[in-house]
Amino acid sequence: MEDCSQCIVRNRAICAGLETAELELLGRLGRKQKVSKGQTIFWEGDDAVVVANVIEGVLKVSMSMSNGREQIVGIVFSSDFIGRPFGQQSPYSVTALTDAELCIFSRSTFDSFARQHPELEHKLLRRTLNELDRAHAWMLLLGKKTATERIATLLLEMSVRLGETGCKVDKGALDAFELPLDRRQIGDVLGLTIETVSRQFSRLKADGVIHLPDRRTVSIRDRARLQDISDAA
Repeated sequence: MEDCSQCIVRNRAICAGLETAELELLGRLGRKQKVSKGQTIFWEGDDAVVVANVIEGVLKVSMSMSNGREQIVGIVFSSDFIGRPFGQQSPYSVTALTDAELCIFSRSTFDSFARQHPELEHKLLRRTLNELDRAHAWMLLLGKKTATERIATLLLEMSVRLGETGCKVDKGALDAFELPLDRRQIGDVLGLTIETVSRQFSRLKADGVIHLPDRRTVSIRDRARLQDISDAA
């Protein structure tokens, strides 16, 4: 693999706390892999044989319901970590929503490396706790926020996460971006019907909060108002 010190997510990925020598060693254990839109990297219930850092792209995390329907339970962005370290099976599927590039490691090799490097184990623990915090926040969103508030919250999160490109953390939120999810998928994520999602987008557009040049592109025209809507719950 190429020099990890030149990685565009070097300062934000889970390996950010490693010293130069440690990073070089980890780099020799991994490989870069390009993933096409629609390609599934992990399948729910399969053996968890690899883990990965997301270098570029957006992916969805999903689980199957008893009736066979898919439920999207998370969105993964550049610098996020995917996979199940120290686990035997993947509890979810991970599929690319856009073309993506990953830094992939054998799970067993990564587990062994993490055990020998406490800083990386600490980052894994922090990642787990952060995911728990996000799950609690998502429970609040689904349980207490209105449809408009849910859409506003998602748009704000997308604008921030899609703006986190390059090595710097403080890149700033995007005022215009392409949604990686279609209306149906947004409904799956937010617990809304596709009709409700479309109505809320139209409402925010009519109120001058956002502009929709096409069905995937969003331009935020009044960020302060969008934030107020998101925080209304």
